[in-house]
Amino acid sequence: MNSSAMRDGSQAPSVPRHDDELQRRRVLFASTFLPYTVVSLLHVVLLAVDSPLAAPTKLLLMPLLAVPVVVSARRLVPRSALILLLAAVFFSWLGDGAGTFFPGGPELPLMLLFFGIAHVAYILLFARHLSTRRMPWWALVYAGWWVAMIAVLGPHTGGLLVAVALYGLVLAGTAAFSARCHPVIAVGGSFFLASDTILAFRLFLPDSLPPWSSPAVMLTYTIGQGLIVAGALVALRKSSS
Repeated sequence: MNSSAMRDGSQAPSVPRHDDELQRRRVLFASTFLPYTVVSLLHVVLLAVDSPLAAPTKLLLMPLLAVPVVVSARRLVPRSALILLLAAVFFSWLGDGAGTFFPGGPELPLMLLFFGIAHVAYILLFARHLSTRRMPWWALVYAGWWVAMIAVLGPHTGGLLVAVALYGLVLAGTAAFSARCHPVIAVGGSFFLASDTILAFRLFLPDSLPPWSSPAVMLTYTIGQGLIVAGALVALRKSSS
């Protein structure tokens, strides 16, 4: 405010530059998720109509989800959190494309391996960098989920019982530790768990689910991954500001 304005009792107009800048950053941040959102919806639709284009669009999902992480990278601290987040997305991508990237290998064991590593990265990220509260009591439901899944699906897993049981532990761990974080991350963790639950029944008890369960797997998966990454970026950007 200048001196003449103060003497005649008037006020200089305020310019909400800070608010405008914050709004601009929010719009830019949200826009980085647009390609992932569009391709995710497209992929689910292609699965629903049994299109051959569903497979290549699946391989685009995690690279597109990495876009907002890379765009926000210079504002994220500590760097170890960024590395864990990128590792989770990268190994999820390998899990998505296990059959394509390793055509001569056993697809399901490779999927379990790569997604297992991704879940360990998420657990470390949540526990070390994103936890805001103690483990809520209701997270015990995830332990019950693991017991129930082993009881129901275990007899149908054959030689993969140990691998499936271990993968179930880290999957439940991701969901449980996500409950200690930003609510968006907690919801994302539950969607990820729902996705793998449907997938497990499709793999080991395929006659128990209707055909639409295939797009349901990817719908819940893309929602879960997107919410986890978005919530993690929001939390890490706030902590660095």
